[in-house]
Amino acid sequence: MPAPSQSASWLSLLRREASALLPCLLAVVPFAARAQKQPEFPPKTGVATPGIQRPMSALIPSAIIPVAGHPDWLAVTRDGVWVTSSSADHVVLLNSDTNKPDHIVTVARPCSGLAVGFGSLWIPSCGDHSLLRVDAGNGEPQATVKASPADSEGGIATGAGSVWLVTPAGTGPNQEPNQVELDRIDPRTNQVAVHIPLPAGSFNPIFASGSIWVSSNAGNALVRVDPKTNSVVSTTPVGPMPRFLTVGAGSVWVLNQGDGSIARVDAITGKLLATIPAGIPGLGGEIAFGAGSVWATVFGFPITRVDPATNRVTQQFVGLGGDSIRCAHRSLWLTFLDGAKVWRLPIPSL
Repeated sequence: MPAPSQSASWLSLLRREASALLPCLLAVVPFAARAQKQPEFPPKTGVATPGIQRPMSALIPSAIIPVAGHPDWLAVTRDGVWVTSSSADHVVLLNSDTNKPDHIVTVARPCSGLAVGFGSLWIPSCGDHSLLRVDAGNGEPQATVKASPADSEGGIATGAGSVWLVTPAGTGPNQEPNQVELDRIDPRTNQVAVHIPLPAGSFNPIFASGSIWVSSNAGNALVRVDPKTNSVVSTTPVGPMPRFLTVGAGSVWVLNQGDGSIARVDAITGKLLATIPAGIPGLGGEIAFGAGSVWATVFGFPITRVDPATNRVTQQFVGLGGDSIRCAHRSLWLTFLDGAKVWRLPIPSL
């Protein structure tokens, strides 16, 4: 159970998980198996080094943008930042020039991340069990792909001329929990071209240095897929319950939900370079790269900043807010899931 001071964050998280998973529970067996029991986590302590932690109130937003429902996943374009709200069944473009909501796309329970590529925004839907393709600039619908996200907290990636989404591996009463595959989608045809088997419990893909990397939440590892052979070619142990990924400084960075650490893996060799204690375990959260830093977010600790030169946490902001983060348009963009808003923040000075 969370401490009393964490109750609001945990209630928000439970609402998010329930709203995102409900339609999937009705149709996909692995979701039901995963929902039976939530894992236990150590307490969030953050980093105890003096001078690292400071309150969120120390950051003054340059803009506070209302977003109906529970704003969550973010994706960056040249015009702004797209944000999902599964509880409101839509995805909204936040204009970086006006700091106001711009285009709105109706999507049944958008989930499992967002990706930009091939002139389009790609939106997994847990409501329709499909992948929606829309124009990245104005949100006009372009196609619907028959590919269902395997997990509401999964992800989607573009690279190597394709779109990559983790989907359930078959259906039926005999299917084992968390059995998944990586679907390679051809943007020319908007169809799945290849189904690549993955270790059970692997959900979050990202593209880096010619490979697709997928975090295996159940396997405590980072799985590497070669697009040339459409097969898994290596596995790197990274820590307990790895989930969210980002790329920068020649590395893949992994937020480990089990102990709240951040793993750094060489994007060429697949070697584990560092495990960085951050003290931010638990469900939810995300990680991003920008302005020469790694940025992680979880409830209670909305911003944790890591310096790639030292592999150490240099700043950690404590308080309300968080759950998705991006560094773009000379700003940090941070969702406040339970506050129906997105903060645009100046990049903090060190």
